[in-house]
Amino acid sequence: MAGIVTTPQGPPDAVQLAQPGAAKAWKAAQDFEAMALGQLLAPIFDSVDTAHGPFGGGDGESAWQPMLTQEVAKHVAAHGGLGLAVPVFHQILRLQEAATEPAA
Repeated sequence: MAGIVTTPQGPPDAVQLAQPGAAKAWKAAQDFEAMALGQLLAPIFDSVDTAHGPFGGGDGESAWQPMLTQEVAKHVAAHGGLGLAVPVFHQILRLQEAATEPAA
């Protein structure tokens, strides 16, 4: 791996988001992180015994629980999350650039 230089890349700034397709790519990256967080949080929420909670569990609560889990995941992703959105965003941009380059 000698010779490989990586530069830290953070979230896009206003100039990057003004480029064509960048805002859509950033939204897709954030949505991906929220989905991944939702998958990580689902087993945690599923393990909570809601029968003795303030709402008493039941079919109604179990029907709404996946939506609660997903909203919590979206909130966490929007406020920093695990840091997945940034590398996913930059990878999306690299793939878009590679797709638009003329074939040699």
